[in-house]
Amino acid sequence: MSTTMILCIVIFVVSLVLYAINKLPMGVVGMATLCALVLTGCLDQKSALSYFANNNVVMMASMFVVSAGLSRTSLVDKFSAFICKVTGGSFKRTYLCYLILAAILTNLMNSPGAVFCVVFPLAAQMCKEYNVSPSKVMFPLGVTCVGCCCILPFGAAIQESGIFAGFLETYEMEMTFLPSDFTMGRLPFLVIVPLWAWTLGYKMAPEQPPVAISMVAMDKKQMKPLSAFADWAGVIIFAAVVLLFFFGKNIGIQPWEACLAGAVLTVICGTLTGKEAIAALPVDLAFMLIGALAMAGALTATGAGDIIGSALAATVGGVHNGYVLGAIFFIIPFVLTQFMQNQAVINIFAPIVIMTCKAIGANPIGLLVIITAAGLTAYMTPMATSAVPLMMGTGGYDIKSLVKQSWLVSIVFAVVYVAYTMTVLPVF
Repeated sequence: MSTTMILCIVIFVVSLVLYAINKLPMGVVGMATLCALVLTGCLDQKSALSYFANNNVVMMASMFVVSAGLSRTSLVDKFSAFICKVTGGSFKRTYLCYLILAAILTNLMNSPGAVFCVVFPLAAQMCKEYNVSPSKVMFPLGVTCVGCCCILPFGAAIQESGIFAGFLETYEMEMTFLPSDFTMGRLPFLVIVPLWAWTLGYKMAPEQPPVAISMVAMDKKQMKPLSAFADWAGVIIFAAVVLLFFFGKNIGIQPWEACLAGAVLTVICGTLTGKEAIAALPVDLAFMLIGALAMAGALTATGAGDIIGSALAATVGGVHNGYVLGAIFFIIPFVLTQFMQNQAVINIFAPIVIMTCKAIGANPIGLLVIITAAGLTAYMTPMATSAVPLMMGTGGYDIKSLVKQSWLVSIVFAVVYVAYTMTVLPVF
């Protein structure tokens, strides 16, 4: 193990401790992490600066402005009133409606973080109407956005299946990977995850935010009413951004471009003033996400994932029990995803899965589903996915509260995934 890798791991541990003790703002910890990585040589200057322009960071910050614009319009109030009427004024039924909406959207769009930005203004308005703390709903809602992603054969499932199919072809495996394989191996979780969020997730969430909420729905009572044009513009801009998430790539528009353009148009059209748009920018969250991305990038660049993966491939080479293999290939990626971006971990382990299965004459399809599930079951740190910092900002969570809410459900999901997926998509 090289000196750089050791330094990188030390910085990671220190940053986690700083997040846990919560004595410094999350953004300050994120920037301190970035500086430490550069000063120790774990990350070069050019790479460090690139994270400030990272697609996920730009998309997240811009989408917050677009979502704030939607919150400013009359549509949110009207939609909330409609849902309230349909559900008979029941908070639990209203919350269930938003969880179902999140589960559907996250299978159509490629980014759970973007889906969370779509539904959290509605959830925040719901919390106001029913006098419920956002800390009770934002984490379970975010887990639904992440945990239900890549189940139905649309959106992210199409994208990820293409990557896996490419790996299988590269390693000359006589099979391919289809989007429907995700559906086959994970379908029950389209019900299990929202059901957990609606019941146990809500009960286990803190009654009050452990830390200050950094992103809240706007209080329109203290603001000047919008003109009819500005009100409709906020709705149309939001709808256009969401549509471009689905179809933008077909015309050469990336999600971050759609979000950034939407944020600018929100101000130009008068839905938000310049001051309101700046206030909507989640600076603390953005700095924390930049630091988390830099940490994940440094850990990947130093070769920690490859070393662990190679050792794992050598270790499991003699295992011929599908459930044991499933457990190994769930647990290790799950742990790694707590401090590396889930997409990076999945892409590191996909070749390892294929090489291992080729060596022992096994079918890798189920294990490829398993490593994807592991990457989408990690919610304990902000490093795993950009959706986690969003949950933290809107629900007022710190690392300690994330771990407290997620440890039990992570164990349950792991057991169910291994048992179910290895049965319907057996390795041998």
